[in-house]
Amino acid sequence: MEDGWSLLELPDTPSTNLVAAKLGPWQAVRADRQSAGRGRFQRSWVSDAGGLWLSAVIPTGPISNLKSQISNAPQAQWRALPLAVGLAVCDALQEAGLRRHRVRWPNDILVDRRKLAGLLVDQFVPGLAVAGIGINVFNHPENSDPALKNYTVRLADLIPSPPDPPDLPDLTNMVLRHLRQVTGQMAAEGFTSLLPRINTLWDGPRRVELDLNGGLRRGTFTGVGEEGELLLLSDSGTTTAYQAHQVRHLTEIF
Repeated sequence: MEDGWSLLELPDTPSTNLVAAKLGPWQAVRADRQSAGRGRFQRSWVSDAGGLWLSAVIPTGPISNLKSQISNAPQAQWRALPLAVGLAVCDALQEAGLRRHRVRWPNDILVDRRKLAGLLVDQFVPGLAVAGIGINVFNHPENSDPALKNYTVRLADLIPSPPDPPDLPDLTNMVLRHLRQVTGQMAAEGFTSLLPRINTLWDGPRRVELDLNGGLRRGTFTGVGEEGELLLLSDSGTTTAYQAHQVRHLTEIF
């Protein structure tokens, strides 16, 4: 493939992230279906035929004598990698013709209140991250799980005809190309170089409730900080930062 990626394609697999766990840097795997797709905290993700189910391996530590690899990057900044992946996917969706979408921290891409795409970043070995990306394109997730009706949306319903959504191979190429560009900038210039663009993806401050493993906090989500942490403004005017592992679930309050 272009942009330095190699791609493995499978008809079906339990999880593309688990396949990618055995791959090297700048390798990716795409499956027509996943039988055990998952999101954060082991939540299930319906991965039926017609969607884009893709996992890509990104180096996150120094690898000597390879200029194309990420080097000399503080490990703290790589905690924000899911946000960088989200930015890359949004860039690809915009290239595909989508004009109205937003991110719900830390890993969902929505159109209005419906989920279009989800992200899951795993680290199975030091120095490598697996970025799992699921995008509803031509598939019908509500047929597999009726509870998803009115909660999900497909790219095929959002891009007018013509031009129609790109086919899955073309969309895969778009996502991988933007992923290489965004993570390359993150490696060279730091996560903070991406922050101005990332903090436009939220579609303004939003009233939210955070589930902190049982404890609940309400306030206004105002964006993210220099390591990708959520910034919550309380009603009393105090801003508190929360890392992704602290927040089990974020609920938007309308």
